[in-house]
Amino acid sequence: MTGADTRRGDVERGRILPGWLLRFGLSLSAGGLFLGTLFFIASLTPTLIPRDFFTQGALSGACFAVGYAVGVGLRWLWAYLELPEARERLLLGIKAALAALCVVVGFVFLWRTAEWQNSIRELMGMEPITSAHPIKLCLVAIATFLLLIGLARLFKVAINLFLRLLPQFVPPKVSRLIGFTLAVLVFWTIANGVLFRYTLHVLDSSFATFDALIEPERAQPSSPTKTGSTASLVQWEELGRAGREYVATGPSASEIETLTELPAIEPIRVYVGLRAADTAEERAQLALAEMQRVGAFERSTLIVITPTGTGWIDPAAMDAVEYLHNGDIASVALQYSYLSSPLSLMVEPDYASEAARALFQVVYEYWTTLPQAQRPRLYLHGLSLGAMNSERSAQLFEILDDPIQGALWSGPPFESSVWRRVTDGRNAGSPAWLPEFRDGSVVRFMNQKGSTVPPETRWGTMRVIYLQYASDPVVFFDPRDFYRQPAWLETPRGPDVSPELRWYPVVTMLQLTLDMALATTTPIGYGHVYAPGHYVDAWVALTEPDGWSMAKLARLKEDLAGRIGALQGEAGSQ
Repeated sequence: MTGADTRRGDVERGRILPGWLLRFGLSLSAGGLFLGTLFFIASLTPTLIPRDFFTQGALSGACFAVGYAVGVGLRWLWAYLELPEARERLLLGIKAALAALCVVVGFVFLWRTAEWQNSIRELMGMEPITSAHPIKLCLVAIATFLLLIGLARLFKVAINLFLRLLPQFVPPKVSRLIGFTLAVLVFWTIANGVLFRYTLHVLDSSFATFDALIEPERAQPSSPTKTGSTASLVQWEELGRAGREYVATGPSASEIETLTELPAIEPIRVYVGLRAADTAEERAQLALAEMQRVGAFERSTLIVITPTGTGWIDPAAMDAVEYLHNGDIASVALQYSYLSSPLSLMVEPDYASEAARALFQVVYEYWTTLPQAQRPRLYLHGLSLGAMNSERSAQLFEILDDPIQGALWSGPPFESSVWRRVTDGRNAGSPAWLPEFRDGSVVRFMNQKGSTVPPETRWGTMRVIYLQYASDPVVFFDPRDFYRQPAWLETPRGPDVSPELRWYPVVTMLQLTLDMALATTTPIGYGHVYAPGHYVDAWVALTEPDGWSMAKLARLKEDLAGRIGALQGEAGSQ
């Protein structure tokens, strides 16, 4: 029996710690604990979205596990290179000292967590928190770490099992490679083929059921000019939940007149749900026929919308533009999924772009047959995943000869190709979170404070506006944050980004990944929740509606804020 075994037995007999807990503690890597603690501390610092103790605890536990894994990997590399190692007695002392140091340092930084979170909450106008609940946070972090390390050790058991079997058939070095590969395949098959697919099946069924649900307060329209009415080519039941909400909640002509004190007409909203036809092309043709039926091409402005993954269209965007044009506007949208945008992006990444492309093609082809003096101005719009796929719907070579008037894309995901090229090609000195592109005649960026391009700057034939917030992780996440500091962290920073935010390798990417999941939990006007007032500014710059003074615009913004707030409250009570 070694000295270490004797000391371990003495401690167990003394019942200082339960035997299983002591064995687990002694089995942990000293280097892993040290790096895990550094990752844990870094994870407590703020990023873009405020976090509560539970989400912070889960994040910190995951970061600790990643740091621990890096430390174990470096320890394995040290042994593999046969570098000199400390004696066992010294290793136990180092491990005990590091464990104590990690606990002390961890708790010191835990007490700053509330201060760090308040540095974001203050910028977003949120009530400050008095405590980050460090004990609860730690319990969640420990549970997360134990779960992840348990999975890692289960993976190691699988490798060892293969290593015991394979040497009978192949040389030892080859068996190690094959054993590791087989263990990866087994775990991937279980995770992807069983857990992931089962989860997707449950979510798919749930979203499909939710999409088909007809809410009691959503009565079928009686007006024959409304999509979903008895005169419509699209049945009310086939619109889907998001489509029925969009058709039923727009402002009426009388509501517009009350605010603008000018004559108004009923806005036209055309929507074709996923169940209306089998293919995107068939749904697009149905949408065109419905547009022709209700006279959409007779309005002064026409907007082709690509919705989010669930088929949802942001009322803050469309209500704003309908008021600005006194209802003389038509819009059309095509549902391509009933899954949330992240799930839609994972499961059916091509469906969205195919649907957006199909709708734009049929609308644009018909629009170009109309006399230029009589046809409506044509714009594109999309939020989030809708913005990315709306970008893809129009191909430059097909519209060069007869261009559309422009596009408003809000909260474009970081994978949006056009947005990425323009952002990377921004003028020197302009920040990544609000770029200036060339002379500003084609593309402009806007946030809560508008655009940095002077208002007197000449617009070109086609106008594109990106509405984005510096605190939106859906826009500014980048897998390359794993190893390099993002450009949007350079000085000056966005008005809604914490001055306490720092970049840390690996950890910042994990933080931003969680931020994306929490992006819609912020107050309106921050994160991935776009405010009607900011849409008003964007639509004014893009479409230049007549007869709007600064006072009337301020009144519209105030009215829309109350209207959208009421819709959000109604949705939250369902």
